[in-house]
Amino acid sequence: MNPLDELATILRPAGGGIFLFSTGKAQQLALQQRLYGVSSEAEVQQKFRERLELIPKARGVLLGIPSDVGAGFRRGSNLGPQAVRLALLERGTLHAGLLDLGDVFAVPQLLHDDMLSKSQIDAARAAIYPGVSEALPVSPLSIAERAWELIFGLNPNVKPFALGGDHSTALPGVMALAKRRVIGVVQPDAHTDLLERRLGIKYCFATWSWHANEAIGRKQRLVQVGIRASGKSREHWESTCDVRQFWAADILRDPGAAIDQVVEHVKSLGVTGVYFSNDVDGTDEAFADATGTPEPNGLTPEWVLELIGRLGPQIAGGDVMEVAPVITPKADSAERTVTLAARYFEATVMAALG
Repeated sequence: MNPLDELATILRPAGGGIFLFSTGKAQQLALQQRLYGVSSEAEVQQKFRERLELIPKARGVLLGIPSDVGAGFRRGSNLGPQAVRLALLERGTLHAGLLDLGDVFAVPQLLHDDMLSKSQIDAARAAIYPGVSEALPVSPLSIAERAWELIFGLNPNVKPFALGGDHSTALPGVMALAKRRVIGVVQPDAHTDLLERRLGIKYCFATWSWHANEAIGRKQRLVQVGIRASGKSREHWESTCDVRQFWAADILRDPGAAIDQVVEHVKSLGVTGVYFSNDVDGTDEAFADATGTPEPNGLTPEWVLELIGRLGPQIAGGDVMEVAPVITPKADSAERTVTLAARYFEATVMAALG
């Protein structure tokens, strides 16, 4: 199977990464037809394949990873990618240089193949890829890992972007990029996500940063901003994990000085670029509460957007994570959070691609 055929097998057209059989199927197809600007399911498939064939010449590519299996409290971020895509479509501001490659297919009970038995992997393969003899991945993170490897094989210089999903879905893109370039990661987040394991689990929302930090070589290349919900101090995380943290309280005390410090630290790293992994709960819950673990006293949208602009073309890829439009503490929670996530995403892509 050649790389394009494999990508066409393990991915789904944009908006199609969530398996639906009856309930919601018609709405999913209607969304896909809007995203691709066509009027039939056959045309959706055709446009999906045509976009895959453009990978070698793309400047930036997008994958939706609609999985919330790695979440820890309230779920619903599996619906984040389609909600943000729809907001971007309605805003009409998606960068022309960004190629949307569709969705990672998410079996809703699976997360990573390393955490499955052989019998479960075999059973899932038979269900997902009937008639295919290749040993293809079955879990969302493993499928994303394979997809990014194939994409970089076709275009080593492409910039990767993702829409999640819980924050574990950021890890495959970071790891694939780190194999090819010396990168840093800038992570707006209320939480550190720096556990090596959580309740014995290797991969989840609370461990992804630990694995990303290892992949990029530590050396304070993981830069976390907006931290405010942690059982341990900044000194603990910085001394044990060799990361650099800018806690929300310090940022809010002097936003201008803080943003200068973040940018100067990133410049001092000597990396070829940074991956901007934006957990929407890094932003104060007053602006973004349609998420699994919203927290007060967080970053303002203006500060995050300014940071993106200041990092500019240093951004080598990025994402927006943890948008859960079904979680609505207030009547307008979903609209506010999704609209802000779309602004964050388009700003990140614009900074990276110019």
